[in-house]
Amino acid sequence: MSANAALWARRQAAVPRGVATATPIFADHAENGEIWDMDGKRYVDFGSGIAVTNTGHRHPKVMAAAMAQMERFTHTAFQVVGYDVYIELAERLNALAPIDNAKTIFFTTGAEATENAVKVARAHTGRPGVITFTGGFHGRTLLTMAMTGKVAPYKTGFGPLPAGVFHCPFPIAHHGVSDDDALKALDHIFRADCAPEQTAAIVIEPVQGEGGFYQTPIPFMRALREICDRHGILLVADEVQTGFARTGKMFAIEHYGIEPDLIPVAKALGGGFPISGLIGKAEIMDAPEPGGLGGTYAGSPVACAAALAVLDVIEEEKLCERANEIGGVMTKRLEAIRRSNASTPIGDIRGLGAMVAFELVKERGSHEPAPDAIKPVLGKALDQGLILLSCGYYANTIRLLAPLTMTDTHLSTGLDILESSLVEAA
Repeated sequence: MSANAALWARRQAAVPRGVATATPIFADHAENGEIWDMDGKRYVDFGSGIAVTNTGHRHPKVMAAAMAQMERFTHTAFQVVGYDVYIELAERLNALAPIDNAKTIFFTTGAEATENAVKVARAHTGRPGVITFTGGFHGRTLLTMAMTGKVAPYKTGFGPLPAGVFHCPFPIAHHGVSDDDALKALDHIFRADCAPEQTAAIVIEPVQGEGGFYQTPIPFMRALREICDRHGILLVADEVQTGFARTGKMFAIEHYGIEPDLIPVAKALGGGFPISGLIGKAEIMDAPEPGGLGGTYAGSPVACAAALAVLDVIEEEKLCERANEIGGVMTKRLEAIRRSNASTPIGDIRGLGAMVAFELVKERGSHEPAPDAIKPVLGKALDQGLILLSCGYYANTIRLLAPLTMTDTHLSTGLDILESSLVEAA
């Protein structure tokens, strides 16, 4: 029995099936854009731990910063004894975020960041209502499950979920929902379910993550900003998956020319170490009483130190520019595959920076989702040494999330395997 197979058997016996493991392989070690499994097989990583390793696996500067912090101390609980790296990281993010006069608090997971955005919004506005969007993903806690706009598998069997959360259709033109359709639906929510004066926040991903990498249209995002301003509602840009150079900007909301009120962040911030945060306007962030926010491991000193190094690497290695280069290579190659292989059912191709995805459809030229076509492609890619992730409200999307530090050679190898897998699966 292989080492992977033995671990899979142990995993099945020891770990609940509710935490899904997408591949039957287990990591032995990793470096930049590559992972080696327990049987010694090497893989090009187009998953990045779900957009976590934007700076690659084990970036030397990130590892050195974490090691240096571990030599000092690993935990005090910031609520008991504070530490410098927490404050320094908050200062750096306050300066980088597209929010004037910002403050930042740290947590551990993306769900904590988005849930605390709701807590802060409710404390500031004195209102209960929260509006999110179909296809949006905001976490797996009870509140963030309620915010998530997709039932299976995230909500299945976990109800009833917290009240006060309402879903608006997300505008996707090629799936029949225009900006106007979505705005009319929002107005319907205001009239039928939650009046504007009872709405604390509208929470939206600039680019949907689990929902399928659909980009929020610029006019729609600007319309939301105007609606929020008119009614005293907070606009929350969930950047858990889009942040830290992934879309060619430090924050994806920078593509829109507007200022959000709150920005939850996580994933790539720690470069592989668990940390999340909430950045927001100071007068809003100061609404909760002392002790109302926090967590035992929130803002781990080791993760804060690693995150400071991540910000350095993004700047020094020009990873925003690199994201645009990688995204351009990916989309160009996907378009070439679609043109040259008539039997490969690639539908819409989309990307912002290096946040690239494409849909598999029933037939060439259509937009009818083909979710059953996904699994064979992912399986053949894994067999050939490429890690891919699927996603999508219609379960028919493959997303490409290569580390922004990936070499051109490994990027090309990964795209070669992707093309081969698509052709074989078709």
